[in-house]
Formats: sequence, C-alpha cells, structure tokens
Amino acid sequence: MVGFPRMRPYAAALPLLALVLGTPAHADQYKQAADGASIACSVSARELTRFALVGDQFASVSKISTGYPYNDFAVTNEPVRGDIYISVPETYAAARISFFATTKKGYVYKIACPIERIEAQQVFITNPAIAIGDASRWESETPLEETAARLVQAMAGGVAIDGYQLRQSAALPARVGALEVQLIADYRGASLAGKVIHLTNRGSKVLTIAEHDLAPRDALAVAIVSSTLEPGASTTAFVVSPNGETSHD
Repeated sequence: MVGFPRMRPYAAALPLLALVLGTPAHADQYKQAADGASIACSVSARELTRFALVGDQFASVSKISTGYPYNDFAVTNEPVRGDIYISVPETYAAARISFFATTKKGYVYKIACPIERIEAQQVFITNPAIAIGDASRWESETPLEETAARLVQAMAGGVAIDGYQLRQSAALPARVGALEVQLIADYRGASLAGKVIHLTNRGSKVLTIAEHDLAPRDALAVAIVSSTLEPGASTTAFVVSPNGETSHD
C-alpha cells in the first residue's frame, strides 16, 4: 500500500486507547442465527425496517395476511441485493410482527419482532455456517501475517470480504491528550478482526503518532496513512488483531 509504513507484530499497548477502541456502540441490529432459528429484533412503527442477510439473500417471505391493508404490515423485496423492507401502518393493531423467511441458500428463519416508536432500522443477519466458512476460506489463502496485511488493504479500500461482518460504528470520538480517536468501522471474520480508526490532532502543536500507540497487545498489523499531524489535521489508521468474539448478538 502506497504511503503506509511497514506492518509488523506489536507487543506494546496503550491502555487508554485500548479502552477507547473496545466494544463500539451500534445503532443497527446484528443477529446470528442457524437454520430454523428464531430471530428477535425491533422494527420501526412509522419508518422502514431493512432486513439484510450476510452472504445470502432472501428468496421468499411467508406470513399470515389479515385481508385488511390498514391492519397488516407490508413486505417489499429488493431484487438487486436480496434485502427485504418492512413497513407497519399506524393502524396496525398488534404489538409485534412475525413471519418466516426462506433464503436463496435454502435456510429458513422465523422473525418475531416487537414494534417500537423508533427511527428506521437495519437488521443484519449472519448464519455462522455461511460466514465462518467463507471467512475461513479467505483467511486460509495466505499465511497469517500476509492475511493480516490483506485485511488492512481491504479496509483501506473499503472492500467487502466474503464471510466478514462489517459494522459501521456510531461511537462518539474520544480524546487521548491532544489526539481525538474515533472508531469508524469494525470488520469481523473467522479468526481475524480489523478496525478502521479516524485520528485528529486537536492540539496546537504538531503531533507524531507511533504505530505502537495504537496497537493492542495481540495486534498482528497496524498501518497509519500519515503518522505526522499538523494541528487540526486528520488521518486514518488500520489495526488487525485476532478475533476473540464468539457471538455478535
């Protein structure tokens, strides 16, 4: 990658930054489900709720119809990406919706969600049987260090990786001295996890960021687009570590 420093493993860690870059807050809903499982979520009472499958597409939806449009929720299939959109009329009497969804890869899910007065929602559904298999194949194509570098390249280019779950973060920025740190995106695979971090110099002096300032103890690769920041300047950093999560519910 042009302009990126050489990536290498790190043993050092900055505890405060580790806390800042810990578990992010997400407005979207992320669910894991096996074939035949029930998926609980929340749908918007007055705005659209989008359901998207990671590594799969919806093929059909089965639900009970009341016969009265004013007391029934609508399901719209988006044919390009295979997502479905749910809209609930104000006159809908029930407190929740439920339906069965069949996917193009042959999986069936039961979706049962309370209706809440919240903004438009996005629900991302991952089936571990699909995601882990796809991510494992991608990760096993090269040795570990090279795979970590490939993940950095993919994050830098905004490239989707088969089997990887990409979460856009809603976390607010945090300050570490003059450095403002904000998690932008989180990539989760079978054995690796990547973070895209936005860095801004909020001080009055030139700030030099060392790679070890961002690296947790188990980091496999770290890259910073620009390690020297003038006052008010920003840059992007990429951190790859082992994926210690077993669930993303």
